[in-house]
Amino acid sequence: MSSNQKQSSSREIVHRTRGHTHGPITRLMSPSDLGHLLKPFVFLDHAAFDGRYSPIPMGFGWHPHSGIATVTVMVEGAVRFAETTGQEGVLPAGAVEWMRASSGVWHTGQPEEGRVRAVQLWVALPPELENAPYASRYVMPKDVPVEGPVRVILGAYGDARSPIDAPPMTYLHVNLKAGERWSYRPPQGHTVAWVAVHDGVLRAPSPIPKGEIAVFAPSEQVIDFVAEGDTGFVLGSAMEHPYELALGNYSVHTSAEALRRGEMEIRRVGQQLRAKGTI
Repeated sequence: MSSNQKQSSSREIVHRTRGHTHGPITRLMSPSDLGHLLKPFVFLDHAAFDGRYSPIPMGFGWHPHSGIATVTVMVEGAVRFAETTGQEGVLPAGAVEWMRASSGVWHTGQPEEGRVRAVQLWVALPPELENAPYASRYVMPKDVPVEGPVRVILGAYGDARSPIDAPPMTYLHVNLKAGERWSYRPPQGHTVAWVAVHDGVLRAPSPIPKGEIAVFAPSEQVIDFVAEGDTGFVLGSAMEHPYELALGNYSVHTSAEALRRGEMEIRRVGQQLRAKGTI
């Protein structure tokens, strides 16, 4: 399909950005900007390490979260990780991390040698989970469900369902061949929808190039895509998160009181890490 041909979809792109890049990290969305528009999706980073930047050692990378879940999709290479939950290991290309910080967790990571690319999303949690006990799940590549060109990270698509126990939402990693068409029909009530392209160019119907996030107008309408060249991207859809965002440095909660409780737990766990000499 040539670039001047039109698609049937009329769902408008209402916002797009290439974010802000600092070293190997491009921040496409933060809770203080697009996160208010796309909640429960409140943060999105694209990391691309190619050897030009020295990775932060594991011991210096420790940082806390509460009130959210972090979702990391490994696109290329591998990352070593550790958490105060006791989980640690290596995420290879194609693996998925789900770290539901809830009441408060610290974690750290370091890219392995060679090219490493990953997409990290933060999901704002509902009141019943934002101060609940933490939970995490690491899904290896062979265990990520696949339906056609789609890898199901959260939620379901077609007959494929993610093994991750997440709040109701859909998060997909899609890879299309040059000229390949694909349409996404949101589940009922999913009026929030966005895509972020990490390879190639996606038309929907205007072009969304590599490195850009595009936000679609609130609707349950089908979104039609076509790839210009081999293209990889992530797509999120959900019902709107019906709560205000109470923001801390590394935390997102639904109220000032929930934030206070989360930050108290973060401080407590941080004191334990310092007492052990970990940080």
